[in-house]
Amino acid sequence: MDVELGKHWPLDPKIAFLNHGSFGSCPLPVLAFQQALRDRMERQPVQFLVRELEPMLDQARAALAQFTGARAEDLVFVPNATSGVNTVLRSLPLAPGSEWLVTDHEYNACRNALEFAAARAGAKVVVARVPFPFESAGQIVEAVLERVTPRTRLALMDHVTSPTGVALPIERLVRELAARGVDTLVDGAHGPGMVPLNLEALGAAYYTGNCHKWLCGPKTAAFLRVRPDCQQYIHPLSISHGFNSPRTDRPRFLVEFGWTGTLDPTACLSAPEALRFMAQLAPGGWPEIMARNRALALEGRRILCQALEIAAPCPEECVGSMAAVPLPDARQDHRPAPPLYMDPLQDQLLARHGIEVPVIPWPGFPKRLLRISAQLYNSRQQWELLAGALREELR
Repeated sequence: MDVELGKHWPLDPKIAFLNHGSFGSCPLPVLAFQQALRDRMERQPVQFLVRELEPMLDQARAALAQFTGARAEDLVFVPNATSGVNTVLRSLPLAPGSEWLVTDHEYNACRNALEFAAARAGAKVVVARVPFPFESAGQIVEAVLERVTPRTRLALMDHVTSPTGVALPIERLVRELAARGVDTLVDGAHGPGMVPLNLEALGAAYYTGNCHKWLCGPKTAAFLRVRPDCQQYIHPLSISHGFNSPRTDRPRFLVEFGWTGTLDPTACLSAPEALRFMAQLAPGGWPEIMARNRALALEGRRILCQALEIAAPCPEECVGSMAAVPLPDARQDHRPAPPLYMDPLQDQLLARHGIEVPVIPWPGFPKRLLRISAQLYNSRQQWELLAGALREELR
């Protein structure tokens, strides 16, 4: 661990935590900020939730919108990116017989949401097979576009893929799909804080991103940005008071998403504090943080590829703050252990070496990948520790 920067996180110092990409980790000062908001809410819940919450959410949305290059009125809070994807898919009035496009790198939870919504709508899910390893970003674009037909209405595209850690050429994909009459729902779970964002310029119909991953905000803070011409179709997963509200002082989109039932809003309200706190950890602010994390991820990938005696599985332009490398096939007598750990090697690395890192089946058992994440608290020494552990476990 980078001791100087690592002191800001509550992570166990005895564990080399190389899996920020799964759930993130929130810095101690941001957690303290959230707890102060919780204390304030519990002192006078009606005052906080009824009289004060809406303008506080407006301020938080404005800060997040500025960071992501969006208009504040086009952005609403959701608990996580999976909820954001479900919100769009459960709202869209797509006709039976239409086709919904997705890649085989899509996060399983969101792929499930797509399959569920498509079945209810009588639509067909079309899967673009994106190679991994691959040699150029153009291969990704070709694989997606060759699956577009006149019936394609929506494409669910990762910004950064979860299993393979690939930063897709999302600007080109959105542009090329739009030219063919296809709206894009971007699953940007890993985008905010990993790669620079300008959602207005991107122009995707829908973009959802997490604040609890690379922004290092508290859990249950995420956002959904909907292009203005699409907002009339989108409603929250929980229909509440805003659905028949007579208010005319703010857009119906904000009215519906502004209150979806009693919940703890302090995670979303803490997102601006996470932006502020993280920015002051590097002299160059967020641009330096993103560049530093990317450079560390690339360094980790080089060290692992050397240890495994393999070539880099994708070009550097497709790497953000995560990187995946292929592992040798597992022994046939190894079987996935429920519910989340798909390979015994993941537990072995933790139990024997104090390393927390995901081992992911790709494209299915026994083939597998190992994915590293680089956050400010990580260090080169941790990559070397992992490389040594892999040599020992895989020999």
